[in-house]
Parts: sequence; structure tokens; C-alpha cells
Amino acid sequence: MNIGMLIIAIIGGAAGLLSTLYLVVSLPAVIIWKIYRHFRFGYSLNA
Repeated sequence: MNIGMLIIAIIGGAAGLLSTLYLVVSLPAVIIWKIYRHFRFGYSLNA
């Protein structure tokens, strides 16, 4: 396999992995933060 293609595959795989990890962590964090603000301060869950 060409070394250039291997480097591109590794970079692409790392980018996909990092974006997936970001979504897995950030989505539950935002939901928990909205629920906390709803009960603590009475803010709407939609805002």
C-alpha cells in the first residue's frame, strides 16, 4: 500500500473518531445541563 494513502487513511480515521467522541460526550452533557438549569433556576428546556 502506498505510504501517502496510509497516512490519509490514518488522518481520516482519527478525524472520524474524534468527532464521534465529541458528540458522544457533548450531547449528554448539554441535556444534563439543561435539566439542571430547569430544576435549579426554572429555565425552559427549549432555550
